Formats: sequence, structure tokens, C-alpha cells
Amino acid sequence: MDPAIFKAYDIRGVYPDQLDEEAAWKIGYASARFLRSLLRGYERGQANAQSLCVGRDMRTHSEPVAQALIEGMNAAGANVIDIGMVDTPQMYFAINHLGTCGGVQVTASHNPAKYNGFKISGLGAKPIGTDTGLKDIQHIATALPHTKARKTGSVKKRDLTDEYKNHVLKFRRPSKKKLKIAVDASNGMAGKMVPAIFSDLPIEIIPLNFEHAGKFKHPPNPLIEKNLAQVKRAVKREKCDFGICFDADADRLMMVDENGETIACDLMTALMVPYFLKVNPRATVVYDLRSSWAVVEEIIKNGGTPRRERVGHVFMKKAMRDSHAVFGGELSGHFYYRDNYCTDSGLITLVHVLNIVSEADLPISELVKPLRRYYHSGEINFKVEDKQAKMDELERRYRDGQIDYLDGVSIGYKDWWLNCRPSNTEPLLRLNVEAKTKDLLDEKLAEIKAQLGTPL
Repeated sequence: MDPAIFKAYDIRGVYPDQLDEEAAWKIGYASARFLRSLLRGYERGQANAQSLCVGRDMRTHSEPVAQALIEGMNAAGANVIDIGMVDTPQMYFAINHLGTCGGVQVTASHNPAKYNGFKISGLGAKPIGTDTGLKDIQHIATALPHTKARKTGSVKKRDLTDEYKNHVLKFRRPSKKKLKIAVDASNGMAGKMVPAIFSDLPIEIIPLNFEHAGKFKHPPNPLIEKNLAQVKRAVKREKCDFGICFDADADRLMMVDENGETIACDLMTALMVPYFLKVNPRATVVYDLRSSWAVVEEIIKNGGTPRRERVGHVFMKKAMRDSHAVFGGELSGHFYYRDNYCTDSGLITLVHVLNIVSEADLPISELVKPLRRYYHSGEINFKVEDKQAKMDELERRYRDGQIDYLDGVSIGYKDWWLNCRPSNTEPLLRLNVEAKTKDLLDEKLAEIKAQLGTPL
């Protein structure tokens, strides 16, 4: 088994060269052993407590990989509830709805079609990452000499579409107007779930890339601007109220306004802040440290408590739970909700955006306009071998700023700030800079690029 498939937050590799059915079996066995070991005594007797959920995305090899995963779980003595081809957030719902000790979603998220992988969750859909069990699972899986063992667990299939639909739509408010939206499913799971959940609502949906043909018409990563070209054209052509582009497993999305302009995810977070704090006064809102100053300003302005957090869904979800936050937003397009088990959901985000737009007297571009009060670089990647040395250089250069080390190094001044953090898996530094003026942003980017090199 290639150890490179074990990442910081999940398991991912090229099928079948790095990740095949044998690897899936071993990971299934290891996941079952680890997740069931976390159960406390009073939980063991509860219905489904020692069972695991398994779901999969639409990739052509996801079904055989999921089958091998299930067989490994059965060999470890675990019963499995197979929830079929679903979006990743439905796995989080299933674990909580069915009361299992965890679950595994077979998906490679936004990676190309030749990849596959596993997102592993524990009790309550808490994420399993490097520091919360993934190393243990890797150790168990890589120590297995073969995939021969008698299956002692059972498998039953469950279609949770109706229950999941009810859960997602419980956040929907009565609409004051009929909306038209363009939805790009990126040939991923939103192509199945959007019609299943939203078809009965008074919304006109312009579907893009809803089909599952084993390939992607564009890379299923909505954070890359060129991947939004189709939805932007559709919004303008069809005169839509806004457009949405999902990633492949539908846990993330990006939004464009009625003019086809991209709305950065930190501004989406800022847009939703008053919506949540109006009915949850003084509640905490979690945001990742790459977010615009506009986010924390909106939280304070609306009487909330801001919580700044490091990048990554593992950290965001823990912060949500620890602070009992009502809502959280990440620059990557993940949005987290207290009433969704403190997990992220692209579909629930779409519901909340529909509520906001339908209740507003202005188009969404005008709602966002006041939030565009700073100038943000977006995330820029630099190939750097000695990442710590380069971060130390930045710190020395800007040592008169306010410095913290929550995630990489962040340096703040009264009129601009930067965050530079290392990739967990690659020789990359990721830079975000924001300033009060465009000229100042350009000046600081030029200074920093002179130290870090040419961006990728």
C-alpha cells in the first residue's frame, strides 16, 4: 500500500496504481477496528452504535472500491449500512440520523477522475484526520499481510433520500419571490442531489453538467476561476438571480452574482453573518484566518462573537463544537452549521442563500457591494523547498507588525495584513494578502514575491 495516499485530512490516490480494491479492503478493516474502539460502554448497546455507514460518489471505480471497503469492515466484525451514491454531507447526516459509530465516504472530492479516496468520520460525524486517528488507521491497514478473513458483519442498504431532503429543507423559509438560478454540478453529486431535493420548490433551475459519464467537462474545483466560466455564461444568458458551482462531492460551492461576477467565499460568510445573528443574537461565528477584515467587522457590527481559526475542516469543525458557534465559513467554500451537526454542506448553504436573496429587495450584487471594502489577493501558491526558512524571512522583514502563528505566520498592520502558511503535503507556501487600497496591495505583493519567488 502506497503510504503517500494518507493525507492530513483524508486518504486519496490514483486508481488503481496507488489505491485499489486490496487497499480499500485493508482501509475498511482498519477503519472499523479504530472507529469501534472509540465507543464508550453506554454507547455500545445502542441500536446501530457498532455499525458503520458507507457511501460513495459517482466515479466509475467508486462502486467496486466501496464494495471492497465494506468487505474489509465486515471482516473486522462491523455491520455496515450502505447508503449508496450520495454527496459527502449526506454521510454526515446518515451517521447522526442512524446513530452509527462513524462512516466512510468513497470520494476523491475535487481531484481528477482517475483519483479516488476516503473521507472518514467518527461518532457524531467528527472528522478523522492525522491527529485524530488517521495515523492509527494507516498503521493497522499497512500491517495487514493479506485480505483473507471470514466476514462476520452484515450489510444492509438504506436509501435516505427522503429523510435527507427533509433535513436540508427544514432550513428553507417561505419564498417572497420566484428565483431563477444556474447550477453547475461539475458532473458530480450535485447532479443527483439538486433535482432530488429542490425539484418541488418554486425555483427555476438552469442545470449544467448534471450528467455522470465518468469524466468531468471541467475540473470539479470551483475555487479555480476558469472553472466558473460555464455558470457565468449561463447566469448572464438566462438572466438568473445568481449561479452556483459545486465541487464533485458537493460539500463545497462557489457563487456568482446576477452579473456573472464571482463572490469570494469570505464575502459569502460576511453576507450570511447578519442573517444568522438576527435569530441567534450574540452567537459565535467561526471564520478561517485567510478571510477579509470585512468578516470580523460584520460579526462585531451584528453583535456576534468572532472566532478566528486555522485552515482546514478538521479545525473548523472542532472550533464550531468548542465554541457552540451558529455558523462558520472558510475561504475554500466550506460552510458549517450548528444545526447540521457542526458539519459543512453545499446543499444547505444553497438553501440559506435562497432565503437571503428571496427576502432582499436588492439583487445579490448590491448586497455584496458594501462588503467589497478591502482589496484581497486571493490565495497564491509558491513552490518553496525550505518553507520554514522563507516564513522566517517574512517575519524578520515585517517584524514591526502584529505577528501570530495560528497557522503558518500572520502579520498585521493597520492598513494591510498577510498570512503565509505551508502546505501539509507539498513543497508549497500559500499566501494571502489584504490591504485597504489597491495600490498598497500591489506594493506589498511585489515585496513579498521578491522574497518567495514566482507564483505557480
